[in-house]
Amino acid sequence: MSSSQALPRKLHTTLGSHRGPVHVARYAKGSAKYVLSGGQDRVVRLWNPDLGTEIKAFEAHGYEVLSISVSHDNAKFASSGGDRSVFVWDVTSGVTSRRLAGHTSKVFAVEFNVDASVLASGSYDATVRLWDLRSQSRAPIQVLDEAKDAVQALHVDSTTIISGSVDGYVRTYDLRKGELRADFVGQPVTSVIPSADGTTVLVATLDSHVRLFDVGTGKLLNAFTSHSHTSYRCRACFGHAEASVVCGDEDGRVWAWDLVDATVLQPNPPPKVHNKVITWTEHHPTQPDEMVTASADGTVKVWRYT
Repeated sequence: MSSSQALPRKLHTTLGSHRGPVHVARYAKGSAKYVLSGGQDRVVRLWNPDLGTEIKAFEAHGYEVLSISVSHDNAKFASSGGDRSVFVWDVTSGVTSRRLAGHTSKVFAVEFNVDASVLASGSYDATVRLWDLRSQSRAPIQVLDEAKDAVQALHVDSTTIISGSVDGYVRTYDLRKGELRADFVGQPVTSVIPSADGTTVLVATLDSHVRLFDVGTGKLLNAFTSHSHTSYRCRACFGHAEASVVCGDEDGRVWAWDLVDATVLQPNPPPKVHNKVITWTEHHPTQPDEMVTASADGTVKVWRYT
């Protein structure tokens, strides 16, 4: 195992203020040292993961928080969940600047585009809605309604939107060409994470598989198994420098695989580090030695090498 593949497995701190399951934990962009988490207690919490301290609690949701997206400049974030509306927050003031209504059921996923001018939201109502945050209009600029079941995962970049649905499809929308490609994975999709260069996408599904696909052709490049993932929305991600693939599972273990040959990295099996399902796993965007996990056990844990 190369040093670039080694996973941060030493517990640095536990962020424990949430009451009930935590569904999402996102790093601020760039080298910023902040984590935002959301869960069943309806609160979005801002943390300093270095110190393990809670900085601020953002309270407006009437139902559980299922998704968070942080803008490129860390000035605002979006959150969604059981409310059916998408909330856009100003980080400094701690209040919502917008509430975007239109979905008819809970909203599993929100993602900003690169400059936070557009926000995409994916819902149990099987639609993806695109919102222009520069416009005063409260109506979505587009509704993507090709999915036949809940949309649980989204990625947005400058020209592409990738959605993952319970209907077993990963859909790639080319916004420049106005084209859609639908790739049938055959199992409910719980996360979609493209590589940094946008050529491949990592897809987690409820058959205890994480798969790597070619974005251009939809061809399966690799499959990663051994973990337990059949019932809950779990998120897989790339490790540092995309040398590995990482996924927390329903047994509370964090698995890692070699990206190229898909072998399980040691320890195999990994130790149980949460008491319940690990709902979210995210590697720090720039630092090689830190990642965060969120769990239905009510905690967010920050992991480092030392």
